[in-house]
Amino acid sequence: MIPIALDPRFARLAVAGNGPLALRRFRALRAAGAADAILFSDAPADDAVIAAGGSLRRALPEAADLTALHALWIVDLPRHRAETLANAARDARVLVNVEDVPQFCDFHSVAEIRRGDLLLTISTNGRAPGLSSLIRRDLEQKYGPEWQERVAEIGALRADWQREGVAMPEAAQRIAAIVAERAWL
Repeated sequence: MIPIALDPRFARLAVAGNGPLALRRFRALRAAGAADAILFSDAPADDAVIAAGGSLRRALPEAADLTALHALWIVDLPRHRAETLANAARDARVLVNVEDVPQFCDFHSVAEIRRGDLLLTISTNGRAPGLSSLIRRDLEQKYGPEWQERVAEIGALRADWQREGVAMPEAAQRIAAIVAERAWL
């Protein structure tokens, strides 16, 4: 697997499925900044209708829908429907994740911790998602909400240093000194 952080402003993302796990994945995409994410559901629950609003499509994606996407998460569909949709998406050159069916996945979703601009991710390459979840809970305790402000502060300092022409190695040393002085790690 190749880890990347995808900027949702430049990718068209969607979830296809019914049920609470599909809604959870859709909400996770929205929380990650994918304001234009679409939820395709041919049997949406009331909470999905409310949460997705105008981003809900009351059907599973057709070929024309797929060609407009970069990545598709398929969740809460029977295996045969998920496989058919995954194959159609691949034919349209769309990256696919069929939740909990690794052989149908072009990529895996990671366990994540968000603290403002700080994003910590954990992956077991799709082999042990439960273990990823345990590690995530451990890291959530070590990297609490205070890290949002810390990242913002260091980010502002770094921007100042860039304007001043401070080279990256010097900026890294300054950051290390601040972290050590304040015993953040």
